[in-house]
Amino acid sequence: MPLVNFSNVDFDQVKESIKDYLRANSNFTDYDFEGSNLSAIIDTLAYNTYISSYNANMITNEVFIDSATLRENVVSLARNIGYVPRSRKAAIADVSFSVDASNTTAVTLTLKAGIVLTTSNQFGGNSYTFCIPEDITVPVTSTGVAFFTNIKVYEGTFITQTFTASSRNPNQRYILPNAGIDADLIRVIVKDNEASSVKDKYSRFSSLFGVDSSTMLFFLQEIENERYEIMFGDGVFGKKIEEPNFVEVSYVVSNGADANGLSNFSYSGRLVGNDGQSVTSGVSLVFTNSPSSGGSAIESIESIKKYAPQIYASQNRAVTAADFEALVPRIYAEAESVSAYGGEELVPPAYGKVFISVKPYNGVFLSRAVKENINRELRKYSCAGIITEILDLKYLYVETESTVYYDTSRAASPEGIKNVVLDNLVKYSDSSQLNKFGARFKYSKYLGVVDNSESAITSNITTVFMRRDMEPSLNTFGEYEICFGNQFHIKNTNGYNIKSSGFFVSGISDCLYLGDLPNADRATGTIFLFKLAAPTQPVVVKRGIGIIDYIHGEIKLNPINIISTKLTRGVPGAEVPLIQISTSPFSNDVIGLQDLYLQLDTSNCTVTMIPDEISSGTNTSGSSYKVTSSYANGSLVRGTPHIAGTSEGTLNVSTPSTASSVTTTVGSSGNTTTTTPTATTPSTPTTPSTPSAPSGGGGGGYGSGY
Repeated sequence: MPLVNFSNVDFDQVKESIKDYLRANSNFTDYDFEGSNLSAIIDTLAYNTYISSYNANMITNEVFIDSATLRENVVSLARNIGYVPRSRKAAIADVSFSVDASNTTAVTLTLKAGIVLTTSNQFGGNSYTFCIPEDITVPVTSTGVAFFTNIKVYEGTFITQTFTASSRNPNQRYILPNAGIDADLIRVIVKDNEASSVKDKYSRFSSLFGVDSSTMLFFLQEIENERYEIMFGDGVFGKKIEEPNFVEVSYVVSNGADANGLSNFSYSGRLVGNDGQSVTSGVSLVFTNSPSSGGSAIESIESIKKYAPQIYASQNRAVTAADFEALVPRIYAEAESVSAYGGEELVPPAYGKVFISVKPYNGVFLSRAVKENINRELRKYSCAGIITEILDLKYLYVETESTVYYDTSRAASPEGIKNVVLDNLVKYSDSSQLNKFGARFKYSKYLGVVDNSESAITSNITTVFMRRDMEPSLNTFGEYEICFGNQFHIKNTNGYNIKSSGFFVSGISDCLYLGDLPNADRATGTIFLFKLAAPTQPVVVKRGIGIIDYIHGEIKLNPINIISTKLTRGVPGAEVPLIQISTSPFSNDVIGLQDLYLQLDTSNCTVTMIPDEISSGTNTSGSSYKVTSSYANGSLVRGTPHIAGTSEGTLNVSTPSTASSVTTTVGSSGNTTTTTPTATTPSTPTTPSTPSAPSGGGGGGYGSGY
């Protein structure tokens, strides 16, 4: 008998194994398996074996959390290690309104739990309701007005579900039938019986610490179809629910992120005075303190697979940086990406500190209130003596200049190819490889995206740049540290390897730029200020205004009084001054280290189309082939050059006689310090000198960016 290979699960392989088995039998030695009726029976056996093998393989995959694909199985496996997936989160708005209760005898007014506000004709005509999970009571002032100030309202439908405990059902389950529930808004009330007026409020617990037989608690677990089951104590750990106890559960079914950004509300609540009378008039217009935000979807399968093992490993303790990264998404559900690192990794070290950066799903920066809440919650898990510091998000932008060669015989128009390339770059910029802490811009992947965009493309030559945006404090002397987290490439030993957008400093009327000059060791260098006498004619205005570390990718500026910038960002009337600083990385694979959030800025990625005359056959000898430098240093500055002495290069700004001295860190260390304000006098510029122009050419300049 032949040896059976049980690893063969493919249909054809199984079929061939059956034939080999039959051929080994003397009765079927010379049998024609293909032309006989036995062939149909063999096909049936092979097909049945194939289906059984496939099902067995899939079932095996569902046993392990890293290979499971069904949400119910992933949630169940996570439950085994004590992890409850994050529920859908309702959008929250902060509103205020007042009620004229002068025509009533009420001393207090109570805003009843349930619907409070409605919206209409926003975001495609969709309507949303906002509610509160618990009653809110405020006093009526001596003028007869009740003020409901800074009320937190939650988007969604307010639902109440009731259960009656029954001893005849020993396996009774308390299942909430709706999907899309915000688990944080579940409220549980238990009465001795349905007619009782005494209500006991039960609290949600996630562990058994501090629990005894009288603790009024409930546990929550996700079950099939994204629903939730409430579990009570058993009389040993937590108070037991017994017949005829009446359970009342209220919760909010939310639309998640769909309701973010709403600000126009209409009142639809229910007000009751302490005298029991309903108040139906006198409600003012609703003032929105902050639009709705924070709505998010239920935790994804990928997120559960990532964080469940991390939470289990941390054992609800925050000791290592990985522990903090795992706990933050549980505290702040809107966290899209988290980076945490210890202060011992900094230079100089900051022992006893953990620095955390959070990228929210909606927006860029965390509010002060959110930061304080995260810090407060983390203290419950962290060891004594560890200080957590939530840093503002810092972007590390990647920009590219691509020269794309194409076969003219296979392309209708170069513009069409260019548009396809740009569309694919946008898709790549949104991929999971980028847009997160610890992300890596993979140069080979990028080249592949460009080359594979269109069959007519024969090759591309792409130059990579890194950019950080600095927001200076105007009219103050400040020190600035800009960290890129990646080694700089020195393209020109004569300098001008970094490029900046234009800005103005106190005492100098011309538009200035930042330049660098490497030292002999090619590891460090100095920063200087220069202006432009012509687009390719730099004139040094002041030397030694800072230092540059090419190895560690850091730029440090000495105290400098910046009074305005050529670039700004933000809405009109609330513009923020901006200086863009870019350079070439030592490696084309750029990494977002520590608190640097890596993004591909497609708005500053250029694509230039050049006919490939060799591939198209118009010039097979290649004598007129247009070559493109891979090491072009490009323009001296970012954006449109502003020539000194012209009207566009001057700006009349009054300079204060005194300015405070501040130190601002724009880099990955996250440290910001402020020195005591001192009177200062602007430095006198040194006699201008003209350095040698940088070698290399081509490449062109940059766009304005903003």
